[in-house]
Amino acid sequence: MLPGVAETGRIRAYPDGRSRATLVGPITSTEGTNMAEKVYKVIELVGTSTESWEKAASAAVMRASKTLRDLRVAEVKELDLVITDGKVEAYRVRLNVSFKYEDK
Repeated sequence: MLPGVAETGRIRAYPDGRSRATLVGPITSTEGTNMAEKVYKVIELVGTSTESWEKAASAAVMRASKTLRDLRVAEVKELDLVITDGKVEAYRVRLNVSFKYEDK
C-alpha cells in the first residue's frame, strides 16, 4: 500500500456462490489527522408485549432510551411466544442494541 493512501474493497458475488474481493480505488488516508475513533457498546434486551413482536421491540427500545444515550441500531436476534393453555399470552423479542460508548 502507498504511504498516505488507504485501500478499500468490495465483495463481488457470483451466482454459483463464489465471491471475490476487488479493489475499488484509493482513498485519502486519515493518518496524521485528529479524527476521533468511535466505539459502540452492544447489549442484549428482551422486550415483551401482549399484542405483537413490533410492540415488544418498541417497548424494549423505549425503556432502554430512558437510561442510555445515543442508541444507534437494534438487531432482532430471536422472536418467541409465551403460550398458556393453547393461547398466545405474550410476544417476546430478543434484541442486540448498540449505543455510543463514552469515557467518563
